[in-house]
Amino acid sequence: MHGSRGASALGGGRSLDGIEATDRLDILGAMASLRRTRGRIEPVRVAVIGLGSVAQAVHLPLLERLSDRFRIAAIADLSPSLVETIGARYGVPTEDRATDAESLLASDRIDAAIILTSGSHGALAAAALEAGLPVFVEKPLAFTIAEADSLAAIVTRTGGRVQVGYMKLYDPAVVMAGRAIAEGAAAGRPGVRSVEVTVLHPTSGAQLAQARLLPVPGDLPAARLAAIRSTADALRAAALGVVPTELGRLYSEILLGSVVHELALIRVFVGDPVSVDHVDVWPDGVWPPSVAIAGRLPGAARFSIRWHFLPEYPDYRESVRLHFEDGSIELLFPSPYLLHAPTLLTVTDVAGEGSRDSHHRSVVEAFEQELGAFHTLVTEGTAPAAGIAEGRADIVTCQRIAATFGASRGIAVGGEAAAATGTDADADAGPPDGRIGR
Repeated sequence: MHGSRGASALGGGRSLDGIEATDRLDILGAMASLRRTRGRIEPVRVAVIGLGSVAQAVHLPLLERLSDRFRIAAIADLSPSLVETIGARYGVPTEDRATDAESLLASDRIDAAIILTSGSHGALAAAALEAGLPVFVEKPLAFTIAEADSLAAIVTRTGGRVQVGYMKLYDPAVVMAGRAIAEGAAAGRPGVRSVEVTVLHPTSGAQLAQARLLPVPGDLPAARLAAIRSTADALRAAALGVVPTELGRLYSEILLGSVVHELALIRVFVGDPVSVDHVDVWPDGVWPPSVAIAGRLPGAARFSIRWHFLPEYPDYRESVRLHFEDGSIELLFPSPYLLHAPTLLTVTDVAGEGSRDSHHRSVVEAFEQELGAFHTLVTEGTAPAAGIAEGRADIVTCQRIAATFGASRGIAVGGEAAAATGTDADADAGPPDGRIGR
């Protein structure tokens, strides 16, 4: 599904022998400065960790295209065959191909880490930061608030740098919409009345058909997969307590796995939700389902998100509509994996005695702009559009959504979500393998 990244997940990492993380970041900064004084910047040597569908369809091709700024210097994935095939395709030296991340993160032949594995990225991001590497981490940042807070503490201690992969924030249409909102506010325009989001989500296979992906590897080690699943279960329990399996999946796979993109857009335009007032999931017994979320935003605005998994739908579609007293701003997004397919921005306002619609399209690719921002983060320390604080805010909101839905179905949500929402963490939540349907 949108934002789902295949089965890859890796762990490990340590500081370079004799070089502390803070020293390594200082060295990287000094090297970047030296290169700029010579009138050129050498490509940033990146380790790509996780070689699943989105890595193959988006990140690896764009990194190769941006060869003036990046070099794919090392790769890692659970699948030995995938590592060898991708390594040969992109000319990665044999010694820099791995099925674990630890040896790569400790290498002095890389300058930064790009983490594209599935599940929570907290542990891998922490290992990369401890090794002194700037980190690009696909969403979600993590499954728990504790993981996000631990990453923030490492950044404070080491001066590390983290960018979270919310590519829509770099879409030219989103940037223009944000600028229009800011200019309107500066001119005294009343704030946003409502934000309404609709996502029509076909299968990932349908979205990625044009990418000519490699076959799903058959050599994933069973023991490591079992350990990864066990870790994910423990993190979900830390976030939500003992809840039915499907509620845990709703939290990690749909909310953190996809809806965070919509939450990131809402934050940029208006702010993080102040409350989550209503959540529904339907049809019962269908997975993935449809999800409806409604709540309040800063300034008395309201938001609604309707996210529908529709396996036979012809193509991915997403609309974001912001309504004001005197007009509207609408964004229509194509499938994120159709690179350079334009997002349509429409601004509706008053024109004399009638109305006026202004349209804008751009084929500038959001994923490419996002990687460009990571390059400036690595070489110049420029803050990204989303980092740990934004990733943490979305974890909090997703926990509130899960708790609100649980309450509507008589499921007591515990863990971090109970502390954040005031629900009863000690109440009987029912059997962990129960269903969320009525």
